[in-house]
Amino acid sequence: MTGDRQAQYELYKLYSKAMFNTCVRITNDEMEAEDVLQESFVSAFRNLKSYKGTASFGSWLKRIVVNNAINLVKKRRLDVQPMDDTTEYNERPDENYEVDFTYEVRQVKDCIQLLPEGYRMVLSLYLLEGYDHKEIASIMGITESTSKSQFNRSKKKLREILKEELQNAG
Repeated sequence: MTGDRQAQYELYKLYSKAMFNTCVRITNDEMEAEDVLQESFVSAFRNLKSYKGTASFGSWLKRIVVNNAINLVKKRRLDVQPMDDTTEYNERPDENYEVDFTYEVRQVKDCIQLLPEGYRMVLSLYLLEGYDHKEIASIMGITESTSKSQFNRSKKKLREILKEELQNAG
């Protein structure tokens, strides 16, 4: 039993920082992220028998973390703006897209945290966690087109926030 506890501790040390960062990006709250992280590790260790080894342990754990974080946010009444599936999604770049701004990573991270919850979650899952829109739709219980539109809207809103921050700093 002592060996199990040591192995669990080693896994925790190996994955906790990255998983905590994922939790913070989704929940936008460090205390809630800590709770989600702890619950996720407890859940993973309890359900270790169900880990089949088809994906890396980190991927399996990350899925648990992401699901737990999203469930917590949903409890706070996640407000994803619904779209019907007939809405066309246009993947062309926005004509007003401005590429001449240069931002520091810290500025972008801070501004991402200012996005509305639904936008922030889709943007984080897509850009930072590497999920595709089909996976995001499944995880969040929304349609793929809603995920795409939320992502598109989040990029536009993020540009607005960054531009405003740049003007306020200047």
